[in-house]
Amino acid sequence: MLILLAFIIVFHITSAALLFISTIDNAWWVGDNFSTDVWRVCATNTSTCVAITEEFNEYQSIQAVQATMILSTIFCCVAFLVFILQLFRLKQGERFVLTSIIQLLSCLCVMIAASIYTDRHEELHQSHGYRMEVSNGQYGYSFVLAWIAFAFTLISGVMYLVLRKRK
Repeated sequence: MLILLAFIIVFHITSAALLFISTIDNAWWVGDNFSTDVWRVCATNTSTCVAITEEFNEYQSIQAVQATMILSTIFCCVAFLVFILQLFRLKQGERFVLTSIIQLLSCLCVMIAASIYTDRHEELHQSHGYRMEVSNGQYGYSFVLAWIAFAFTLISGVMYLVLRKRK
């Protein structure tokens, strides 16, 4: 049982780390001389970064991605704290339902963020607010990590739903 508990804790911390990296790091859309995420656009040649503001087309979509990624990260961290509290508070045989619900909310938020970015990426990168051509890029590793974090939070949420507190 102790090994299972350690695995669940490591899996949850990995999910949170993936969410933090994908939310913060500047690699959602990359090209030869630029990288962009939901916060800023950086030119790799000159090492200058420009924040994404209202002057960009589809700024509302970027804000939706920002908000849902932040919510997902917060929900994942709160779910971990609730799990630790429930670990000591629940009676034997009860399920970690509250932890599961919060983790599944985190899963839903990261899915919404990555789906919006996937759907709107063409319009996002056609904006006249960019000081360089970013339309001919490709998805970066932060975007991929967001989808991997979706899978991890989904699996983790289901694991908590099935998990019962044992001796």
